[in-house]
Amino acid sequence: MNQQNKIQNPELQVPKTPQMSERDFINDQLATEKYMTSSYSIALNEASHTALYQDLAGICEQTQNCQRDLYNVMFRKGFYALEAADAQKMQQSYQQFQGYTNQFPYGNGNGPQ
Repeated sequence: MNQQNKIQNPELQVPKTPQMSERDFINDQLATEKYMTSSYSIALNEASHTALYQDLAGICEQTQNCQRDLYNVMFRKGFYALEAADAQKMQQSYQQFQGYTNQFPYGNGNGPQ
């Protein structure tokens, strides 16, 4: 990652010991939330009972929010770094994926005509 395009908070220094650090605990929680979100998504696709679906949808949303909160904590503590997007690369990606819309079964991707 190019250092000048790097977006990151100062990293919280954690001791390098065999014991789990704060970073390890948060990372473990984040991985668990990601797994749970994925599992709830599958359950939502399989749920045939409306009330069950609604309950699962609420739990799934809470899980996604928790996942996002954990990510934000890790970013604030400097455990995650982002790369600023290059405008030219973004335009190239946009054009590439815009070209895919003609492959959708419903024309321009807006649904059945």
